[in-house]
Amino acid sequence: MPLVTLADVLQPALQKGYAVAGLVTLGWEDMRAFVQAAEAENCPVILQAGPSCRAHTPLPVLGSMFRNLAENASVPVVAHLDHGYEYEECKEALDSGFTSLMYDGSRKPFAQNVEETARIVELAHGAGISCEGEIGFVGYDGGEDSAGTDPDEAAQFARATGVDALAISVGNVHLQQDQSGGLDEERIAAIDAATNVPLVIHGGSGVPAEQRQRLARGTSICKFNIGTELRMAFGQALRSAVAADAERFDRVQTLKDVEPPLVDATRTVLRNLKAG
Repeated sequence: MPLVTLADVLQPALQKGYAVAGLVTLGWEDMRAFVQAAEAENCPVILQAGPSCRAHTPLPVLGSMFRNLAENASVPVVAHLDHGYEYEECKEALDSGFTSLMYDGSRKPFAQNVEETARIVELAHGAGISCEGEIGFVGYDGGEDSAGTDPDEAAQFARATGVDALAISVGNVHLQQDQSGGLDEERIAAIDAATNVPLVIHGGSGVPAEQRQRLARGTSICKFNIGTELRMAFGQALRSAVAADAERFDRVQTLKDVEPPLVDATRTVLRNLKAG
């Protein structure tokens, strides 16, 4: 089926009490595995091109890859720009066939974030696609500290920008390699009560699976971004595939061995977020 927008998959999730995974891609092998897993679980999937992915592969190439996978998939697929920082980058993603733009102005003063995000929303909606914004900076494990989302600011931001989804900072961090943390459910409840837009958790790999599932079913959190968890699964499978045959040098053959374990790991993530 053709690519769909972020709103196309998140609005049903909001109404029916489940979440959709935003899966951070780095190349063809993980993109293909993610779609295979979504087909096996019969659920939509959001393929995300973040800054490191875009530094490695140009946006027009990524757009073509996403479109090819979507057109041959049996489930809805969203082509999502993750953490776009400039208008020009968002415009290039739109022109490259992406169906969702995430503009990240979370490091900027509130008024500037509102103004710049609203401009990207206007760009996206004018082309019939979706836009995600972020209010409250989500930090990095061992790096920049987070700045938690203020519920009143979240409400103002959602109204003023018209975003289709709102990324929030509630104890989540990027690049966490275990699930020893957890989200601030009191803050989530306050944001939930103040807004009526699908909420997004970046750094979902660090959120315990049980909490992901419970929040997907009981709150307006409709999207969990998962990157590190599946990158680790890919890396482990790749090391095993290389070690299994010291004489093999054809990377296509090696990567074929990586795909099944990655599909299995992705299915576990997707299954956890589906409607009960």
